[in-house]
Amino acid sequence: MSALMVSIVTPYGKIFDGSVTSITLPGVEGEFGVIEGHSDLLSLLKTGVIEIIRGEQRDLVAINWGYAKVQSQQVDVLVDGAVLISEHKGDIAMAIENAKKLLEDSSNDKIAISGVVSKIDNMVKGK
Repeated sequence: MSALMVSIVTPYGKIFDGSVTSITLPGVEGEFGVIEGHSDLLSLLKTGVIEIIRGEQRDLVAINWGYAKVQSQQVDVLVDGAVLISEHKGDIAMAIENAKKLLEDSSNDKIAISGVVSKIDNMVKGK
């Protein structure tokens, strides 16, 4: 089985580029998951968290807004602002604080933001 290739890019450069098992994106019409073989689509993304699964590893990318182009073996994500929260890279506490700030600065919807922040906190506590 071939892998799904994912690229997440901001105006400042790539946040993530690699092969994944699955990815979940915060579309404006609701969250949606993508695995290899997915139908082609283009979606506007809202403030939220992208969840990346690579085997046993799970990473989160907090975003303020963007676009996703999904093809059967490739997902290209262009976002205005993003923070990668990875258990395997650097200072996770600093990444979480940066992600929370990005999310809170990007929306006035406090209920939606608290749900996203809770998802980030649960990822850290779940390990």
